[in-house]
Amino acid sequence: MSFFDTPGLLPAYVADARPRAHGAGLDLYEYDRVTAGLASLEEWPDAFGGTGRRYAAEAERAAAEGRTVTAGTAYRRAARWFHAAGLMPHPDRAAAARLADEADEAMRRSLALLEPDARRVEGEGFAGWLRRPAAVRGGAPVVLVVPGMDSSKEEFHTLAGALLERGVAVLAMDGPGQGVLAATSAPEPDYHRVVARALDALADHDGLDLDRTAVIGLSLGGYYAARAAAHEPRLRAAATVSGPYRLDWAELPPFVTDTLVQRCGSLEAARAFADRLDLTALAPTITLPLLVVEGGEDRIPGVTNATVLAEHAPNAELLLVPHGNHLLGTALPDWLQATADWLATQLA
Repeated sequence: MSFFDTPGLLPAYVADARPRAHGAGLDLYEYDRVTAGLASLEEWPDAFGGTGRRYAAEAERAAAEGRTVTAGTAYRRAARWFHAAGLMPHPDRAAAARLADEADEAMRRSLALLEPDARRVEGEGFAGWLRRPAAVRGGAPVVLVVPGMDSSKEEFHTLAGALLERGVAVLAMDGPGQGVLAATSAPEPDYHRVVARALDALADHDGLDLDRTAVIGLSLGGYYAARAAAHEPRLRAAATVSGPYRLDWAELPPFVTDTLVQRCGSLEAARAFADRLDLTALAPTITLPLLVVEGGEDRIPGVTNATVLAEHAPNAELLLVPHGNHLLGTALPDWLQATADWLATQLA
């Protein structure tokens, strides 16, 4: 059974995605209005993309009138809605690629207005935005923010903001098969190589202390962050949020398998990718400080949660929020600020 053949799909998906929309910074009242108008889930991309374009048009008008803050804020809202428009294994991959490009462009315009010191950082297999904290003397430490299976650098604004407020620079990045790169590349299980290239690229940017770097990954990005922690000696700390410890393809729900098939290019490639996602051998080798953030209500069939990672990595801490779901959008106050504090402390 494919994802779109799931009985009762529309109301179930709308309810399940609501906490994630909240975590990504969408206004929930607007989310409810947009989703209430959907007759089927196939209408989701157009409805969410249309909301993004409305905010982009609002931003253009405000910019033309010299209302810079309003324009920059509206562009950022547009980026969030464009990103949310692609949160499904939609069969029109060209349309999904256009939405990712629109999210990327809206974020570029927002940063140009609100954070003119932000810089594009990109190279082989990655593209992201480097944002620096205000009023930091000397070089700022840096945290790489790594998204997950169907996510992108436009999703985790709240986390990036919390790090910036603590004097930490942020590189929010898309890697292979993610965000703006999803149309031209497949997911990369050896993501530590992507992190290494991103760290190399940061050497070209002033105002950073690259002796103080960390990575945080969310959902599948949590696996990527753990893998980087095992292989990349330049990292001083790592954090995972709702990351998998291992996957069992036969048990995974249609949403996950269909998304992986689309992003990997074939069923065979998707199964091979899933088979490689296993931290059993790597966990004992992760010796740097590691924070594992998990929600007690995060139960995805076929996914072994990273609470096991906290048991086997020798310098790991577990932050378990009993009422948190996947990505803990239902429990932001219970983990986000504490996680930003933990990262900032490790890099102090």
